[in-house]
Amino acid sequence: MNVQESYNRWAESYDTDRNLTRDLDGELTQLFLRARRFHSVLEAGCGTGKNTIFLAERAERVLSLDISVEMLARAQEKVSAPHVKFQQADLSDPWPVEDDSADLVMCNLVLEHIEDLEFVFAEARRVLLPTGLFRISELHPFRQYQGKQAQFDERGQTILIEAFMHHVSEFLAAAEAQQFKLKQLQEHWHGLDLNKPPRLITFLFE
Repeated sequence: MNVQESYNRWAESYDTDRNLTRDLDGELTQLFLRARRFHSVLEAGCGTGKNTIFLAERAERVLSLDISVEMLARAQEKVSAPHVKFQQADLSDPWPVEDDSADLVMCNLVLEHIEDLEFVFAEARRVLLPTGLFRISELHPFRQYQGKQAQFDERGQTILIEAFMHHVSEFLAAAEAQQFKLKQLQEHWHGLDLNKPPRLITFLFE
């Protein structure tokens, strides 16, 4: 099952399913945004709008993209503010965004579904202002090494969503190729992850 169809089917239960990875990502997003404000934010992969809510409070303008029309529909139910726009887009294709138009690009729990990291970094570089930030929050590769990937249950069946392995070195190489500088790299655990590998990894590039 491809990524678009999978998330269309998961959209109905995404917000209510038990999902520690989603919950931790939301907490980290709020922490990152707490002391910051932005003029224009591009949210590359908004899902059901779980983070769009926070971005809308911290930015004058938000454009949220997602490949899934069903996810977008639920995001629009959460956020109806006039300064927030939603648009369907495949992040593996050229982004429908003007050059030098954002001071923050956010990718949360998206890049495991995209094979070509270099393309994403190139598009982020294109749309960011020279002083802009590129923040990534992803399932930690250590979890992928253990066979973990995005999945959901549907009528008693586990649906695995197409995913690609990206090592930490691949993120850093893609960033270097686009002349991004690494400001911060952190690993994160959920409170229930005692004696387990980190659940998420976050990067902040400028």
